[in-house]
Amino acid sequence: MKFAVPGLVATVVTMTVALSPAHATDTADIMRRVGDPRGGIVVVAHRGCHEAAPHHGLPTAPENSRAALEQCVAMGVDVMETDVRKTRDGYLVMMHDDRVDRTTDGKGEVAQMTLADLKALHLRENEGGATAPLTAEAVLTLDEMLALAKGRIVLNLDIKDMIYPEVIAATERAGVQGRVIVKTTAGIGSAALASMTPYDRVPFAIIPTTGDPQAADLPTVIGRQASGRIKPIAFELPYIPSQALPAIAAQAAKSGVRLWVNTLWSGFVVGAGGDLDALRDPDAVWGALARSGVTMFQTDEPEALLRYRTTESATTARR
Repeated sequence: MKFAVPGLVATVVTMTVALSPAHATDTADIMRRVGDPRGGIVVVAHRGCHEAAPHHGLPTAPENSRAALEQCVAMGVDVMETDVRKTRDGYLVMMHDDRVDRTTDGKGEVAQMTLADLKALHLRENEGGATAPLTAEAVLTLDEMLALAKGRIVLNLDIKDMIYPEVIAATERAGVQGRVIVKTTAGIGSAALASMTPYDRVPFAIIPTTGDPQAADLPTVIGRQASGRIKPIAFELPYIPSQALPAIAAQAAKSGVRLWVNTLWSGFVVGAGGDLDALRDPDAVWGALARSGVTMFQTDEPEALLRYRTTESATTARR
């Protein structure tokens, strides 16, 4: 449901879906499941639940916003992926792009704006763009986002600037350092990062990078990164050809870590399909990838993935 305010659209979550016990979220349980490669499918909402969720009666919401988080909580999503940048005056804020142009009614680089500049802006609906309606939602600070998420949903913090120590310190101040996932990249020559400061202070995921078009070096990267005193909680795959997945999945299973794949757009496992394909046939995309060893999915269609997970769990229980 939406209501009009002067020149804006405000998204209402609490009037649309009441949070029932079936939707209740236990972040400790989520982290236990994420840490267990055999813990079933984990649903990661890309920039929050910004797409409409018709089966829950939820409208679109601005990406990386309070409303996008509230809708994820209402649906029972496991993890909300969200993006962190730094303002000119040193505040950490939730914004994907290096500029505010696409997602707000302002213009300019986040790094050249103050927090007051950003707080004066209005977020645009869904993924934004010049024609997207403005909303009453404001840009959140990291502290505000952590407070909203605490005890309700796990945050995957995609850190866009070299501000890892500051971000991790913010999670510690908020008391959620065990209920977030921080990630960065690692290549064939990288040391085992999860055991290093500051990554050893939070659950940590790695995006393995490759210099090989066939991604033949990724099993080695995963094995090396999982060999330290502390293992990464997951490996989020870059774009890879589908024929590379079996060897990667075998190494992840050997290392006892989860594989994470983005099914955004056309999908990051080339030829396996993306969100639009999954809306037509979820088992052909999410199911096939799960059977190939992928158990974390980042998606713009979290409602559909949740429904598939429920259906698949019921089917498995009957077998």
